[in-house]
Amino acid sequence: MDPYSSNQNNLLGDTALNSKYFNPQYLFDQGMMYIKKFIALVTSDQAISIEKGILFFFGLFFMTIICYVIVRMLEIRAKEHKHLHHEIEEYAHNKAEYERRLHEEVGGSKNEHWGVVLTYLFSQHKSDWKLAIIESDTMLDGLMETLGFHGESLGDKLKMANQENFPQLTTAWEIHTIRNKIAHDGLAFELSQHEAKRVIGLYEQIFHTYGYI
Repeated sequence: MDPYSSNQNNLLGDTALNSKYFNPQYLFDQGMMYIKKFIALVTSDQAISIEKGILFFFGLFFMTIICYVIVRMLEIRAKEHKHLHHEIEEYAHNKAEYERRLHEEVGGSKNEHWGVVLTYLFSQHKSDWKLAIIESDTMLDGLMETLGFHGESLGDKLKMANQENFPQLTTAWEIHTIRNKIAHDGLAFELSQHEAKRVIGLYEQIFHTYGYI
């Protein structure tokens, strides 16, 4: 063999293109070898013991978090229940005081018409609750007349008023509008006793302001 050709082949064998690191079979064999070593490492008794320890501590950590969250949720729900119970008791107390005061005014008001209103208000019949508002609106019409506001209807009298000469104007319009809905819609208008008491309370505020009841 020509010495020159032999040297040339040796040089080609050492080039990057002919390197074993570009040989697919060599790369595959090396990859499989490292994978087997890794599997053997992670499946060894020592590695399994370490993995179990890590998993145990992770499990303990998450169980602690879960228990903490559950305890906090129970505490929050207990506080909410206590607060709600307090709110209900306070509402019931205020409602009882309000109704007691209204009942006392049935016989103590200097305006006999107001006693009729309260009798309707505390009736067990839903239709009477609407009558309480209608009667209160009639009283408001009389009050406006007494204050010097004239017109064919209460609406006309309210239009003559302003916030300076009648500061309760906005409230008066609100309750008068409810009265008109009752009159126009009739039985179709739904009215709870709670809402009726709220509306009558607004009339009462206006009447007390001017000593009308």
